[in-house]
Amino acid sequence: MNRERLRIWGAVCLIGLVLLIAAGTAGCTRGEPATSAVPSTAVPETTAATQPPATVPPTTAPAETEPPERVRARQILEEMTLEEKICQLFLVTHDQLAGVSGVTQSGPATEAALGQYPVGGVIYFSPNLRSREQTAQMIADLQSYSKLGLFVSVDEEGGIVTRLGQNRAMGVTDFPNMGVIGEDGDPAAAYEVGYTLGTELAELGFNLDFAPVADVDSNPKNPVIGARAFHSDPQIAASLVAACVEGFGDSGTLCTLKHFPGHGDTASDSHYGAVSVDKTLQELEECELLPFRAGIEVGAPCVMVGHISLPEVTNDTLPATLSFEIVSCLLREQMGFEGLIITDSMSMQAITDHYDSGEAAVMAIRAGVDVILMPQSLSGAIEGVREAVENGELTEARIDESVLRILETKLRSGIIPME
Repeated sequence: MNRERLRIWGAVCLIGLVLLIAAGTAGCTRGEPATSAVPSTAVPETTAATQPPATVPPTTAPAETEPPERVRARQILEEMTLEEKICQLFLVTHDQLAGVSGVTQSGPATEAALGQYPVGGVIYFSPNLRSREQTAQMIADLQSYSKLGLFVSVDEEGGIVTRLGQNRAMGVTDFPNMGVIGEDGDPAAAYEVGYTLGTELAELGFNLDFAPVADVDSNPKNPVIGARAFHSDPQIAASLVAACVEGFGDSGTLCTLKHFPGHGDTASDSHYGAVSVDKTLQELEECELLPFRAGIEVGAPCVMVGHISLPEVTNDTLPATLSFEIVSCLLREQMGFEGLIITDSMSMQAITDHYDSGEAAVMAIRAGVDVILMPQSLSGAIEGVREAVENGELTEARIDESVLRILETKLRSGIIPME
């Protein structure tokens, strides 16, 4: 009788173990390619409702082991309204926020706009940045109007993508393209770029830089990356990206790996339309993903996802920014990235040619994105997300997951003071 019970109990345990493993892997299972795949030149009629539910790895831990930033972030989150939480997911231009072109100061219009739309952050471009004193004052006033501290960001890569370096009135280092920095393959040079950029930006009030470029300069016909990347050899690029991230880390300024999963082997520019990379996941692992893995391993706090379709990986032509399989399965789960996932500008034609602002924002959030950068219509995007929560396309718990990451990042970096 005892043996019979043991056999039954062993069978029950085995079945339970199989079910547990199946449940744990169900969120991001890669299926076989469909027999009627959408051609890579077409954009499928896909809506947010058809996307898989975003199953982001849990950010919770036993209360006694949680870091103080997470404890404080939960306290802040509990006091926020749904509208405030949704607004935290957006990072926009100061011009877009204030409704004025070429903003160079923060005044009543900015204060009123932040009262209506308490966004998570702002990005600046060259027309906003005239001098050191003007920039520092504009940013200081902007932060004073925010209930929660803001990400204050800029695209300062060096070379052809610089908003401050080529303006002598800003008094910052004007670096050449990263392809020049990387010619000798010297990590010390890449570290110096990250540390110098981060230190000089922080002096002006910036706390987030959309750099370094973690793409590989692997396609001579690429019209948008090229010398912005450190190198054409993925191993060398990976070592330089990691060193640059460490430099930013020591400067205290947040940095961003871009443009995941790799924009270097495209033959077109996602600013002006759909972009596709016809590589398998194994081919990406051998090239494009190496610098991103290296940057993540040394603690990169943010990753920017590009509007790049990967039909050989996802079996569809969704831009990576809207793809659950790329954002949640590949970046979040397989690569183990725990930081902030940010979209590339949602005003680029790769998005706006096919989706309105609300639809694109909802799809990105369902895919697992935390921060929506520069939607074409801020009000339209916020309204779209609000409606998606109200009608059940998105859960408030999904919004909370991203807001918690945002708040933790701000607390950890001193943007929001620990109280």
